[in-house]
Amino acid sequence: MDARPKMIYLPDTMVTWPWPRTINPHYKDVKAEVDASFRDFKALSPELQEAFDKCDNARLSALAYPNAPREHRRSGCDLLNLLFIVDEYTDIENEAVTKEMVDIVLDALHNPHKIRPEGECILGEIARQFWARAIRSPSLPSQRHFRETFEEYINSVIVEALDREQDRKRSLDDYLKLRRKTIGAKPCFLITEMGIDLPDEVFYHPVIMDLADCITELLIIDNDMMSYNKEQAAGHEFHNLINIVMLELDLDRGSAMAWAAHYHAEVQKRFIDGLAKVPSWGPSIDVLVKEYLDGVANWALANYFWSYEGQRYFAAKGPEVQHTRLIPLLPKVSAGRSQLLYAAPSA
Repeated sequence: MDARPKMIYLPDTMVTWPWPRTINPHYKDVKAEVDASFRDFKALSPELQEAFDKCDNARLSALAYPNAPREHRRSGCDLLNLLFIVDEYTDIENEAVTKEMVDIVLDALHNPHKIRPEGECILGEIARQFWARAIRSPSLPSQRHFRETFEEYINSVIVEALDREQDRKRSLDDYLKLRRKTIGAKPCFLITEMGIDLPDEVFYHPVIMDLADCITELLIIDNDMMSYNKEQAAGHEFHNLINIVMLELDLDRGSAMAWAAHYHAEVQKRFIDGLAKVPSWGPSIDVLVKEYLDGVANWALANYFWSYEGQRYFAAKGPEVQHTRLIPLLPKVSAGRSQLLYAAPSA
């Protein structure tokens, strides 16, 4: 009997992406500051906090916002920590408990200077501190755009919880409609807009919206390819693109990965072609539009490199996986265990 583990091949999706990998020069000092601040919340057990630290959200923020000033970089780190801790807290909860948590977070965002009630879920204070700090410098339109996209994201988390509770298996189209919200990409794009005063007619223009949708789609594909191993092990595979493609299109794992890589290439082309359709609003606005779209486009590459450079998906083996494109299939484990604790085993 062959005792060697089954292997998963991860196609390389970003070979031709024209934006280069760059990292913010404030990475290390902001990381130290944000990590210490987050640990003060005591939101996780020591074991989970150690695993959370290894994800290195500060690196993702530094890769995603390479040119952002220090205060915006800090806001980017705080936002990513908020998104990740919301995911960690709600990932095993039912709809009712998840809605309670979501309501707390939304109340904190709407009232960033209000002291949170004693004994409340810590998500409220994490959200409050993030937004109280973030609103010190950005333009009012960017604040409004952020709140709109964040509320869309966090309300979708309730829908995801209901899906889990009802053991709902979505079709590919239905899954993507929900995943475009639950991935939380668009609030992250708005950190790029913090120093830019984009008029509503620009931000909501169909071409600009479609370009942001393209990058969201790329993030979904890459994220679900990278996280598939952990999610199938944890029994969360019905909220993962690869598993849904396997079921709906009757493909094996390798063919589903290839399908996802092909779809990724199609979306990349749609984005590049879409850039040529961006209208002009005059020189002073056009330069802001380019800055915003470059920031959005950079997110696709930032997420890709962070997936290998951090330890969320592959533990310390990220560089090896990036080189070989192979990871051993994780065994199934008991439900309810935090995905932060899963890591790729040795090959």
